[in-house]
Amino acid sequence: MGNSESSSTNPRFASASRAFSLNELEDLRSLFTSLAAQSQTDGKYVTLPVFKAYIGIDGPLGDRMFDLMTQKRKDQKLTFEDLVIAKGTYEKGTNDDIEEFVYQLLDINGDGIVGRSGLEAVLTAMLGNLFHQEYSKSKGDSRDEIVDIFINAATFTKDGAESNMSFEDFRKWCSLLPSVRKFLGSLMIPSDPGSQIPQLLHQDNIHPSLILLRKEYAWHIGGALPQHELDEWKLLYHSSVHGQSFNTFLGNIQNDEGRTVLLIKDKEGYVYGGYASQPWDRHADFYGDMKSFLFQLFPKASIFRPTGANHNLQWCAVNFSSESIPNGIGFGGKVNHFGLFLSANFDQGHTFVCTTFGSPCLSKTHQIYPEVIECWGVVPHKVEKDRPEVIKGTVLERFKEDRHMLNMVGLANSSE
Repeated sequence: MGNSESSSTNPRFASASRAFSLNELEDLRSLFTSLAAQSQTDGKYVTLPVFKAYIGIDGPLGDRMFDLMTQKRKDQKLTFEDLVIAKGTYEKGTNDDIEEFVYQLLDINGDGIVGRSGLEAVLTAMLGNLFHQEYSKSKGDSRDEIVDIFINAATFTKDGAESNMSFEDFRKWCSLLPSVRKFLGSLMIPSDPGSQIPQLLHQDNIHPSLILLRKEYAWHIGGALPQHELDEWKLLYHSSVHGQSFNTFLGNIQNDEGRTVLLIKDKEGYVYGGYASQPWDRHADFYGDMKSFLFQLFPKASIFRPTGANHNLQWCAVNFSSESIPNGIGFGGKVNHFGLFLSANFDQGHTFVCTTFGSPCLSKTHQIYPEVIECWGVVPHKVEKDRPEVIKGTVLERFKEDRHMLNMVGLANSSE
């Protein structure tokens, strides 16, 4: 195989090879042979165009990936040794190794600066790959807006004349955007990009322009969920269609033990919400488990997972007469000071800095006035889909989850 056999003189190649089984090394040899044949180089190396076609990424991000894979030699030749060394780091390395590799990907120009323009190029390539459309920075384009909401979650520090995202800034950004980290960490593991995006199902009488949950938002939220929860999400409640009613909301989402994604757009234009891993059932205290989380969608995108500070995950109080038990639904914090709360009349609520999720105030102000409220049911991959029923008050099909897929552990109530 030409270059694929000359491995003994490179200690990095020898070290990387030990990370793979014999079968895995043979698979890598087969991959290299195929790509080198497509490159028409007599089996010696893989060219840039063939490599970019293989990973499905064109433009600056594909160029930078090739540059790192070829150990920055600038000779436009990806050898078998390069492939093994890079994949040994990128797939078999420690989490620190992988994150360092991904961080270098963001340095599109290779000048040691991870700036806003570099992130724009990376995100434009990512979103174009995921959603099969051209993402551009044209003025007024809603796709331009999507690129910006992900960058708005980033922190940059001044490095001379330019703003630079440090490695620690990058790690914080990745914790807020797990979908971005997941994508950039799997470029050399070709798969169907659509598998990272749930199919969004809704009634035909709801115009798409009314729906808050864009595909890009669903991809962002899904970055914090296991693969089997990224199959289908069904719209169970939308305030513009079903009315801004707590009772209708609860009636529509009675889907046994289904997980749900709640979204709110308030009168300030901010969009945010929470993922509820447990059903919205009547309780007089906090309940839930550590799979729930809060998120922001606009004007910036972030996910806030439980910190472990307390177990005040979900709140659902219905028809309580005590002032110490506010009727409504919420996430995190403490009574009357939630991370996110909607009162039972669904016309107001609040959001505060929350230790439960390490989240900030999700809107412009603490007091929120919802303009749109919608809730989606998460349908795990092995859901029973052959027993359609009618949900009370709607024409949506009722679905029942396979209980073996839940595997949820309840946590005792705790105060903040």
